[in-house]
Amino acid sequence: MKRIAIFIVMCTCAASSLAQKQTYEFTTFTPPKAWKKEVKANTYTSYSIINNQKKIYCQLFIMLSTASKGNIKEDFESEWESLVAKQYGVKDSARLTEPAFENGWHVLGGVGFFTSNNGSSTAMLTTMSGYNKTVSIVALTNSEDYIPAIQQFLTSVEMKKPATGIVQTKTTITPAGNNKFAFTSTNYDDGWVATAQTDWVQVTKGANKVLIHYPNKKADAYNSVLLDGLKNAWDMLVAPRYSSASNMEFRGSGGWEPIEFAEAAMTEMATGKRVYVVLFKKNYNNGSGKYVEFVAPDKQSFEQEFGAYQKNMTGTGFVKMENMAFLNKFAVAVSDLSGKWTSDFSGAIQYVNAYTGFDAGMDTHASAENYQFSSGNTYKWDLAVASGRVGNIKFQSVQSTGKITMDGNWKVNFSDIEGKPRNYDVYFSCIKDLRILWINNKPFANAN
Repeated sequence: MKRIAIFIVMCTCAASSLAQKQTYEFTTFTPPKAWKKEVKANTYTSYSIINNQKKIYCQLFIMLSTASKGNIKEDFESEWESLVAKQYGVKDSARLTEPAFENGWHVLGGVGFFTSNNGSSTAMLTTMSGYNKTVSIVALTNSEDYIPAIQQFLTSVEMKKPATGIVQTKTTITPAGNNKFAFTSTNYDDGWVATAQTDWVQVTKGANKVLIHYPNKKADAYNSVLLDGLKNAWDMLVAPRYSSASNMEFRGSGGWEPIEFAEAAMTEMATGKRVYVVLFKKNYNNGSGKYVEFVAPDKQSFEQEFGAYQKNMTGTGFVKMENMAFLNKFAVAVSDLSGKWTSDFSGAIQYVNAYTGFDAGMDTHASAENYQFSSGNTYKWDLAVASGRVGNIKFQSVQSTGKITMDGNWKVNFSDIEGKPRNYDVYFSCIKDLRILWINNKPFANAN
């Protein structure tokens, strides 16, 4: 039979499925209906189906997390070797998907082929790497009949942030006084304090200061020459606030997610102090990288906190600097929620014939989800979904009403979502003049 080549774009913030979701460690998903479930202690949860008449099958394995090697490429290669190559005798290298990044998780998928008693089969590995953890999903099948089921399962997957992640530490909150939002600062247990500012989120600990710059069209403009783009961002974001620069260097680290690193000793105009400044950015494949500015009393102080730059340094050496961007996170009060908050999502999966390379069709998924919060802590919720093979799109919708309560300022309780009470993590992140509301790790913008 024909081999199946499938290129899957995995989205870790995919829209909620209308069916009941389940959670296995950090992975939340909608399991296929009527498939056989098996749980192997401390290893995996699996779902399988066999059609003896057609002699076809499909298996899905959600693996328990392991320690990350520090970057998605190394994690994927290790998982491919242990979970696919050795297990099923796949000798060829994986045919890789485009990598992605969402909600702190890097995602990379690959496809390979093997032969067993069931004939020619396809193995698909999707690996998620983040917060020092690696999670993989393995899909096996010998029939195109099960490709829609694999697609539906993968698009239902949502990755949670581990409790040990840098942005998940316990916090104490400082009220914002007359500010529009109840909270404008967050105190992290590791000593960092984040404060919302006009053009950035400022994070401080001792004499070290970090500025998480908001998106800026001019500074973030694409430049095919990495260092030219970095110099432009430096001129836009850093240079206007300093003078008397010395020992300035612009550096870049290559790879499929390159690093930008600029440094200089400068005089801070606002204080007249001599400081050491670094402008840093990790360019994620999906374009979500942010410029982060580090300000320390001197180079030694910076390196004691974040480590020294080294020639030919890989992306793993910048993890602590990279993680500072995730401290753009603020608590939520019930009064902050008033009005309508909306989120849109769309994605597509392109099928390709393994032999001819010709287009074999496309599946699409689009959704719109809304929360309308009103007086008396009441809400209306609705979700509309359009998905399926192009030319045969199916539409679904669901809605609920009820009341909310909050557990502190980081969790919200809904009395009815899809027929059941729900408890979701909730927080704000800041961009210039706006806030993004995150509910259950999905971003919502105020539509008022």
